[in-house]
Amino acid sequence: MRIDVHTHVFHHKIAQKVLTQLEDHYSIRPIGTGIVEDLLAHLDAAELDRGVVLTAATTPSQVIPANNWAISMKHAHEKLIPFGTMHPHSSQIEAELDRLEKNGIVGLKFHPDFQGFRMDDSSFYELMEIIDDRFICLFHVGDTLPPELNPSCPQKMAKLRMTFPKPTIVAAHMGGYCHWEESLKFLAPLDIYVDSSSTTAFVDDVMLKRLFNSFGIDRILFGSDYPLFDANNEINQLQQRLKLSEPNLEKILGNAGKLLMHHQAALSSPAPSNRCCSKH
Repeated sequence: MRIDVHTHVFHHKIAQKVLTQLEDHYSIRPIGTGIVEDLLAHLDAAELDRGVVLTAATTPSQVIPANNWAISMKHAHEKLIPFGTMHPHSSQIEAELDRLEKNGIVGLKFHPDFQGFRMDDSSFYELMEIIDDRFICLFHVGDTLPPELNPSCPQKMAKLRMTFPKPTIVAAHMGGYCHWEESLKFLAPLDIYVDSSSTTAFVDDVMLKRLFNSFGIDRILFGSDYPLFDANNEINQLQQRLKLSEPNLEKILGNAGKLLMHHQAALSSPAPSNRCCSKH
């Protein structure tokens, strides 16, 4: 199954406002409208079977409405795989995680930079302790601030992975938007997946090949970051610049599907009777 693991859509009433905010922050003119129907058209044009839709609640009060949106999309659009969201300062964490599981949501998206917490905050570590391995956790990592000043960065991501070895973790933007050297240093040696979103437009061929070779084809998931970028163009960029064979390209496009199926199978399997509830 060919999957775009990194897309975003918005309610039509706020889509244009969100696109303006994204353009102001990243200085990127979006190629899409951010509406569900437009995303589906881009997925079809790129001959992709499914798209993972990501959202991140910027305040605790947005968690439930954002997850309502995700659940509604799951029921309305077979082609979409919505991830839920959580905020470390939410007052209903366990109940909301239970609700997401009951509704078949298999992943969570975190964007520390937009959600207003640091990836190494103690409150976020407490949230990760509750999440355990129940969900695939996809993180935005990196930005234009120096890594040590940025709310998310590869070094913080590496510390999180070493503290919580059980959950499946995906570090977006090849492990760190604008922090690619740090991604190579801190994340490539660890058990972490990366997605290819928002990378090809910002790195030269040398860095792109270093990232590809360091993480390896089994740990790279295809992501477009729609509505900022177009999936078909991103696929072509990867294939041409990395000189990917058709089988290797198909592997990258299919890695997310295998990961999602593996996670669903693990959740449906009986837990071992001696399973420990604590990591520490």
